[in-house]
Amino acid sequence: MNAGKVVKLIRKALRTQKGIISYQVVQEFFNVALKQFSQQITLTDAEQYLGTDFRPLLGVHLSQPLYAEAVYLQPQSRLPWCDSLIVSTAFQAPRDISDTEDLQHGQRVGSLRVANPFPKPPMLNGIRPKPPPICENTACVLRER
Repeated sequence: MNAGKVVKLIRKALRTQKGIISYQVVQEFFNVALKQFSQQITLTDAEQYLGTDFRPLLGVHLSQPLYAEAVYLQPQSRLPWCDSLIVSTAFQAPRDISDTEDLQHGQRVGSLRVANPFPKPPMLNGIRPKPPPICENTACVLRER
């Protein structure tokens, strides 16, 4: 994943006010950033990220309808549970495009189209280089067309 692209996606979502971030993505970001980054972020920085970057983009919050949608969606779409939560967030928003590296580029789930702004690096001698050890979902941004 390219951190610069992540920053651009989030800045664009904030600037245009057309993007949201799934609460589940924010949870995963903080879980990784506070424990697993090679240089962990401070609690002060975490509070700042939450207030200035994430809070304005949290358009859908935990709710019984969100979980119900994910429970219904998961077996039909055969998505992993966490991905069904992200897609359910897009349906609740409503958004029609999900920028995420977790789902296949161009994949459709109902009316949702997946766009992967983080193409995988080419394989070298049949081996794909390992991505950096960060949370896969930290870059999911849901947006309108």
